[in-house]
Amino acid sequence: MDKFIVSARKYRPQTFDTVVGQAHITTTLQNAIKNHHLAHAFLFCGPRGVGKTTCARILAKTINCDKPSAEGEACNECPSCVAFNEGTSLNVFELDAASNNSVEDIRSLVEKVRFAPEPGKHKVYVIDEVHMLSSSAFNAFLKTLEEPPSYAIFILATTEKHKILPTILSRCQIFDFKRITNNDTVEHLESICKKEDINAEKPALQIIARKSEGCMRDALSILDKIVSFTSGTVTYQNTLEHLNILDADYYFKLIDCMQNQDLAGAMLLYDDIDRKGFEGDMVLNGFSEFIRNLLVCKDERVAGLLQVVESFKDKYVLVGQKTPVAYLISALNILNEAEINFKGARNKRLHTELAIIKLTYLQQALELAAGGDGLAKKKVAEGAQSVAFRKLGMVEQKMESKGQRAETTAPKKVDSTVYRQPTDEARLIIEEPSVGYLNPDEEELNYINSMHSGNAGGQHSSTLPTGREASGKAMPKLGTLESIRQKFANKTAGSSNPVIPLTLEQLQQHWANFSQKLKDNKNPAAQSFDMAQLMITSGNSFEIVSNNNLEQKFIEGERRQLSDYIQQCFNNRTLMFTIVVTENPVEFIPTEKPLSTKEQYIKIIEQYPMVNELRSKLKLGFD
Repeated sequence: MDKFIVSARKYRPQTFDTVVGQAHITTTLQNAIKNHHLAHAFLFCGPRGVGKTTCARILAKTINCDKPSAEGEACNECPSCVAFNEGTSLNVFELDAASNNSVEDIRSLVEKVRFAPEPGKHKVYVIDEVHMLSSSAFNAFLKTLEEPPSYAIFILATTEKHKILPTILSRCQIFDFKRITNNDTVEHLESICKKEDINAEKPALQIIARKSEGCMRDALSILDKIVSFTSGTVTYQNTLEHLNILDADYYFKLIDCMQNQDLAGAMLLYDDIDRKGFEGDMVLNGFSEFIRNLLVCKDERVAGLLQVVESFKDKYVLVGQKTPVAYLISALNILNEAEINFKGARNKRLHTELAIIKLTYLQQALELAAGGDGLAKKKVAEGAQSVAFRKLGMVEQKMESKGQRAETTAPKKVDSTVYRQPTDEARLIIEEPSVGYLNPDEEELNYINSMHSGNAGGQHSSTLPTGREASGKAMPKLGTLESIRQKFANKTAGSSNPVIPLTLEQLQQHWANFSQKLKDNKNPAAQSFDMAQLMITSGNSFEIVSNNNLEQKFIEGERRQLSDYIQQCFNNRTLMFTIVVTENPVEFIPTEKPLSTKEQYIKIIEQYPMVNELRSKLKLGFD
């Protein structure tokens, strides 16, 4: 029984013309060999299984060939080629950097470079998976790679070019290998099937090429497995079964049910797929690729991007032309979102069924969202519309001369909702009256006091607070501040509770009581109240002198409660106060400045003049 050799090794290319899908690489190397323009270092990078190591071996064999052809190919007959084919060549060294990635391995390689080739012209060193070398190994290899002996040639191969140091890249001639196309893969598989007498259907080979994703080694391995599985006959159905790929017919049936909004048919079809052992993520991924192919069929310019079995191309085009673009794009979004969230779903089947339900009623959702000429747009209001108010009473007030109180007339009913802007003579308030406010005089005075307390510069607003406007009462113009205060003071004086005169002794007593209340409530502002000083400025006002801005902020935070408390204690609603910050002067204590060396010397020679003569004779400095 002969030893079996896998196709990837048995049919590995031995010359440049047998390399599949890398014509841009092989042509460049052949011309370099013919014109004797070989670089001393090459870097072959690209995806797995596309021929990097194969091209490195062919290059190593060709440059040592004694009788190369005119096209730059090895003769495979000379002693050097025969020794290379048998694996006994002393001029070609291969190093697997994945397992030999230390500094010692590279130093051993550098030591071998010093010895010239005996039977051949060049010594070729092929380092595979070079990105696995450590940083120290790379640095140990830099000098030799930059200036090797004339007979040494280095060929580096890697699948991850970004992991290689820039200093290595700058010393190499870089060749980028590309993925092998499906057509090239299918042609190569057909040639191998003919040599091996394998009965293979072309649709089956196309499925293998798609599954390999541009990797010829994977394609040959898949072919070997299917041949062993089917005993030499490769058909479309057994290829799908072996590769666990869902037939495109299921997808055609599935999209037909979705476009007809046949949810029962779509669910039964998915149940059949699930019984065959296909996972939900595989169904979502396959259906996404199916929808993508239908979208590609919509335009003839991108028909070349359609990578499907030839027997299904006409069916793809037919279904793609009937399916709206909006449906296909929306379906791709739904499938992409479902595929991303599949791993996080606990019930995988329910997650997949939910995506199928969305796709089944997607057409109905698009029809509902579509208008007469296209997608519906949001309606834009033709004009601004006023808010509907209830019909309420109107309060009208007439203003008297300056300094006098406005007289309020009886409210009148209005039958329309047309309102006029407030003027200086009258203000219309269209709101329901509220209850629970102070009488007009007391409310006005409280507002004035609060405004005066909040403005250290004595500036006051000429309008009443919005709370009065919200109360539904008319808003007259204010007279002078002093006239209003005098009017309210007269009213207060005529009341049953007389005003208590403001004295510093009583003010300090009430101030201490208020501070004690703050301490009982564990308010941090109590300390600022204790540190503050009081000063009476007039019969109805006093100043609070604080030492810094921090104390001022603490007192300011209790302004409302303090104002109410002091006014209640003195029975005087016109009593006001201001908060003043007085920074404590900083005393600067003069300190004796230390004398410099020169000043000390001058002070010494003033007392002892002979010291200066001694310094001059000895030619000494101040230090």
